Amino acid sequence: MWQLFTSIGLYVASSAAMYAAFQVSFLLTLALAIPTGALLVRVFIVQHDCGHGSFFRSRRANDIVGRVCSLMTLAPYSSWRRHHAGHHGNWNNLDRRLSGADIYSACLTVAEYRKLPRRDRLFYRLTRHPIVAHLLLPPLIFVLLYRVPFDMPEGWERERRAVYLTNIAILALMLALGALFGFAEMLVVQSLTILVGSIIGVWLFALQHRYEGAEWMRQTEWSFVGAAIDSSSYLKLPKVLQWFTGNIGFHHVHHLAPRVPNYRLEECYEAVAALRTRAPLSLRAGLESVWLALWDEERRGLVRFSALRRRPSPASAA
Repeated sequence: MWQLFTSIGLYVASSAAMYAAFQVSFLLTLALAIPTGALLVRVFIVQHDCGHGSFFRSRRANDIVGRVCSLMTLAPYSSWRRHHAGHHGNWNNLDRRLSGADIYSACLTVAEYRKLPRRDRLFYRLTRHPIVAHLLLPPLIFVLLYRVPFDMPEGWERERRAVYLTNIAILALMLALGALFGFAEMLVVQSLTILVGSIIGVWLFALQHRYEGAEWMRQTEWSFVGAAIDSSSYLKLPKVLQWFTGNIGFHHVHHLAPRVPNYRLEECYEAVAALRTRAPLSLRAGLESVWLALWDEERRGLVRFSALRRRPSPASAA
C-alpha cells in the first residue's frame, strides 16, 4: 500500500503540479515532466508486478490495480500481461524468438542479417538506430500501437476486447482532464509525460536482455535458470534512480523468480549469494548498450553494426 502511494499517488500529485505550473511558466511545466515521466515508469512497474500476480496476494486486487495503472501508462493490462508471459518463457532463445514485432527483446544474428535483401537490411538498421528505437518510437508505441490489437492470435478474444475497453476508458479520462484543466493543457501535460516515461521505460526493457556480456542461446543450450542468470541484466543504479525504476535493475532476480514483487528484489539479491557472482552493469554501460543490435554466434557476443565493417562476410572472404 505504501508503494501505491509513492508511485500512483506521487504520479497524480506530480501531474497536478504540471497543470498548476501552466499558470506560472511553460518552462516550469517542461521541467516537471522529467520527474512526472520517471514516476510513470514506477507506475508501470506496479502494473508489471500485477501482471505477474506478485504485487498483492489477491489476484483480484492485482487485476484491479493493474487496470487502473494501464489508464496512466496507456499499455492495455490484459494483452500486455499475456504477451509478457510469453516473453518470460522464451527470452534470449534464438530458436524461439517472436515474429519480430518486438524490436526490444529480440535481435537477428549476424548471419541472418547478412542474408537479408539490401532493403530489409536498411530497414532493420533504421529501426535499431538509437535515435529511432529509443527516442522516436517509444511514445508512438504507447500512444498509437497499443491502441490496436495488431499482433493477437485469434483465440485472444478477451484480451482484444480489453484493448478496446481500455481505449474507451482512456478517452473518457482525457476528456475529463481536458474539461477540468483545458484541452491544450491536457495534451501538453500528457504528451510530455508519456514522452519521458516511454523513453526511459523502453531503454530499461531493451537493456534487460541486450547488453555487453548477455548470452543468446539455441534451444539445446537454453535453460530457465541459466538464462535468468546469464541472459538478464543486473543494472546497478544510484539509489534515487533505483527507486524511480522500481528496482527493475535486479532483472536477473526477477526472471529467476517472477512472483517476487519489485519491493522484495533487492532483499532477495542480498540474501542469495549465487545472485551476486556477476559484475553489475553500470549506468554508463547501460546507456552504451543501445548500440548493440546483432548476435554474433561466432564471437558469442552482441555486436554493433560497425563491427560488420571490420570483418568481411563469409561470402566475400571466400
